[in-house]
This record gives sequence, C-alpha cells and structure tokens, in this order.
Amino acid sequence: MANLKEVRVRIASVKSTRQITSAMKMVAASKLRRAQNAVLGMRPYALKLQEIMENLSSGLDGSEEGVYAQDRGSHNVLLVPVTSNRGLCGAFNANIIKETINYIHNELSAQYKAGNVDLYCIGKKGTDIFKSRGYKIAEINTQIFDDLTFDNSVKISEELMESFINRKYDKIILIYNRFKNAAVQVLQVEQFLPISKTEPVQTSEKTEVKANYIFEPNKEEILEALVPKSIKVQLYKALADSFAAEHGARMTAMHQATENADALIKDLNLSYNKARQAAITSEILEIVSGAEALKG
Repeated sequence: MANLKEVRVRIASVKSTRQITSAMKMVAASKLRRAQNAVLGMRPYALKLQEIMENLSSGLDGSEEGVYAQDRGSHNVLLVPVTSNRGLCGAFNANIIKETINYIHNELSAQYKAGNVDLYCIGKKGTDIFKSRGYKIAEINTQIFDDLTFDNSVKISEELMESFINRKYDKIILIYNRFKNAAVQVLQVEQFLPISKTEPVQTSEKTEVKANYIFEPNKEEILEALVPKSIKVQLYKALADSFAAEHGARMTAMHQATENADALIKDLNLSYNKARQAAITSEILEIVSGAEALKG
C-alpha cells in the first residue's frame, strides 16, 4: 500500500503543476494578443521608414545628421542582446545568449581580445548570464518591459545614439528574437548604427534604379526630423518584436508542459490502477489461502 500512496502523491503533484502551466499558458496568450497587435500594427511603418532612410543615406553626407551614417570601421563595438526578465519560455533566452557569444568570438574576436566589445544588456536573464561569464557590460536595462512604449524606449535610443555620436562606439548591433508567429521566433542580428546604405539596383541595361522623392519643405529639414525618429523607431520595433516573441515562446512552452503533464497523469493513473489491482489480487489470494488452511 505504500507504493499506492507514493503514486497518489505523485499524481496530485503533477495535477498541481498542470494547473500552474495551464494558467501561465492562458496569461501568456492574453499578453501575446496585445503584443502581437502592437508589433504587427507598427511593423509596416517601421520597415518603410527604414527603407526610405537607407535610400536617403547617401544624401546624409555633409549634413548634421550624416554622423549617424558614418562608417568608422569596427574598432569599438557595442552589442545589444535583448532577453526577457523571466524564464519558462523555452529556448527564447538561450538562443540570444548563444548567438551573442558566438558573434563575439567569431565576428569580433580581435576586438574582444583588445577589450573593445561592450554589452548593453536589455532583460534580466541575459544580464545574469553575461555577468557570470565575465563579459564587459556597459549598461543594463531590466525595466523597459514593465511598460513597453515608444516614449519609454526613446531613452535607450538616445543613449545609444549619443554613444555613437561621441565616438565611444563605431558600431552598434542589436541581437533579438523577431516575432513570426506564436510558435516561431526568428533570431535577428541587425546593425543599429551606423545607418546601412542601400546600393543602387542595377538593371540589365546597367542603369541605376533609385526612389525619386519629392521633398517639402526641403530635404535638409526633413532629414533633420526624419533621421533621429527613424533610428528610435527601429529600436522600438526590435523591442516590440522581442516582447511579442517572448510571450509566444512562453505560451508554446506552457502548452507543451501542460500536454506533457496530461500524458504523465495518464501513465501514473494506469500505474496506480495496476498496483491497486495487484494489491487486491494479493489480498484475495491471502484470504483464499487462509480459508484452505482452515479446511485442512
């Protein structure tokens, strides 16, 4: 009977865990719906704005905003890995941490050996790992996902832009999970600064094809307003993508955990019934044996 008691305790424990994972799945699904609507609503605007900026980047040379497009090489590099503050979201954080470490040692090995690679960690999970492994952390932000809005993300954007303008860093790279759907997140390594320049598209007649924009009031004033805003929008898009991807990953992980708990409960119930049947059979045999002994 002790064996039966152990199985009953195990079944109760797994059922309790299933209730927790099921509740977390529903919470993640609710948060995902809002985050998904936000990122899908602003993504077309952000992508079009980035496309316009890349087309106009050649015209930034000599302007005040041209500093954001200056290619100064890769002597000092800042990586911005975006992770979550909480776990239980599958490989969401592990993929970012692994990609960041691989990028440092494969793409930036010379700079890393010279001590010229810094991290701006967004999210507690990545911060804890990079700290424990001794990587050079320049800045930490673990509050942004408590209230993710464009206005709140602007502070981070301005810090990154200022560090680039002041030549503290020659290149700033974002590493984050881009939201595709609830079950799929795409790992993204994206150059934040300097602004990437789009090469002219060559046709079969070898003529340049480029967008022809009409500027009103004038190109200089538009660039003055558009360049900083475009940079800030790109960071907010990355954070919104990561936020939605986190909830999608958590919902998927909790769904799988709930299904695994259901399967485990089914197996435990089968084991319990078998053990109970064996115990009943053993008792019947003992009674029958006793009865036979009395007859003799």
